[in-house]
Amino acid sequence: MKLRGKFNSMLLVVFGLALGASGYFSYQQLNDNARDEVLSNAGVLMETILSARTWAVNEVGPNLRETEEDEEMLMMGIPAYAANKVMEAVQKRYPEYGYREVALNPTNVKHRPEDWEARIINGFRGDATKEQEWGVRETSKGPYLYLARPIQIKQSGCLGCHTTPEKAPPKMVAIYGDNGYGWKLKEIVGAQIVSVPLSVPIANAQRMFTTFMGTLTGVFVAVFILLNLMLTALITSRLSEMAAIADEISKGNFEMGEFNEKGNDEVAQLSSAFNRMRRSLVKAMEFFNKQSD
Repeated sequence: MKLRGKFNSMLLVVFGLALGASGYFSYQQLNDNARDEVLSNAGVLMETILSARTWAVNEVGPNLRETEEDEEMLMMGIPAYAANKVMEAVQKRYPEYGYREVALNPTNVKHRPEDWEARIINGFRGDATKEQEWGVRETSKGPYLYLARPIQIKQSGCLGCHTTPEKAPPKMVAIYGDNGYGWKLKEIVGAQIVSVPLSVPIANAQRMFTTFMGTLTGVFVAVFILLNLMLTALITSRLSEMAAIADEISKGNFEMGEFNEKGNDEVAQLSSAFNRMRRSLVKAMEFFNKQSD
């Protein structure tokens, strides 16, 4: 293999390793950034919903405690109702976003958890210090990131609707029946779960990755071509010329010109050494011819 082939082979190996390492780490980083962005959005949405629940508990509920004539007004004092109303407004602009308040023993049966939601609730119940959990689920609409926080009975006022049917507002019992009772103070009864799609951020990350890798590959190709041009101009073309002259001299053709010694690099030094050797060889051959005569 010629010098250029060896050089290019080493260069391709180095570039291939560098491109692979850059691609791997940039892919991981871009996807992590996309996930962190979605997780941040989910956190903001969760805080918004929690604010609505707090407002319902502290501001609306006490003022409606004695009001049972209007079903709609009664519902406004329920934290889950206020949270879902806020979410309905959010979904008008972001219909792909989701929010559920699920409980193992819910008042409304539609808030019963699915298997993966029940696992989250039981995880919170098994570790009371756990403040939140997040993860990624594959759905028919693509990957979704979920952020879950426990629903814990922190105030005794919440038990007024969830201790026994006899103590709950009659309107609530009439609407929901005998569901959602037997809750206890400090007990974790369910979870709030926000779901945000990952497909768009991941698609953006993929486009950024493709652009980055395309640019990086273009830079590598440009550097590869530039280095080959420099290799040709500074080394291989000069060495090829030296090899051609040396070959002619080895055949007895001393009429060939001397090597180009311009420059201070190693090739120039080699040219100078070859020229000295050529001159010495010419003198030796002339001396030998005179002795023969």
